Amino acid sequence: MLSARIRIAARLLAVVALAALTAGCFRPIYAEHTDGTPGLREKLMGVELPPIPKPNASREARVGVEVRNALAFKLYGTATGMPPTHRLEIRFTSSRSSLIISQATGLPTSENYGIDAQYNLIEVASGKSVMTGTTFSRVSYDNPGSYQRFSRNRAVRDAEDRAANEIAENINTRLASFFTAGS
Repeated sequence: MLSARIRIAARLLAVVALAALTAGCFRPIYAEHTDGTPGLREKLMGVELPPIPKPNASREARVGVEVRNALAFKLYGTATGMPPTHRLEIRFTSSRSSLIISQATGLPTSENYGIDAQYNLIEVASGKSVMTGTTFSRVSYDNPGSYQRFSRNRAVRDAEDRAANEIAENINTRLASFFTAGS
């Protein structure tokens, strides 16, 4: 009984010792730097987001604006005014696919909306591409009955917005990783 308590105490002491040794290794990703170098927030604010090229007044143009706005908010928050150090070019394609089709009407009752995006981070000073990547998003939505046109359109639009936000989050995470780790 006493040896079991000693073993538990020794294990607990080992865990505490390991935690104390690694405590100095952790630094929050968005923490301010004390050595005067720019932090992640300042680096992200230096990313310029040109408009995503899509035909005017198309559904994809609206989705492109949604991706760009969501990403701008994630990068800059409400701040503005930083000179651009990098330019992020984004291209995407979207798709819709039926998941479930009603046997009674032959119309889809559940669909998927997807976005496949490619992005390229270009250093403004040199014009060189420093990072490229791809990401995707798939969201499902219910397609109400055939007589509910407004509900059907609203469901598609909500799915487009959710997919656009997911794309923006994925790109923001990848940019944060690039500016923190350098790769």
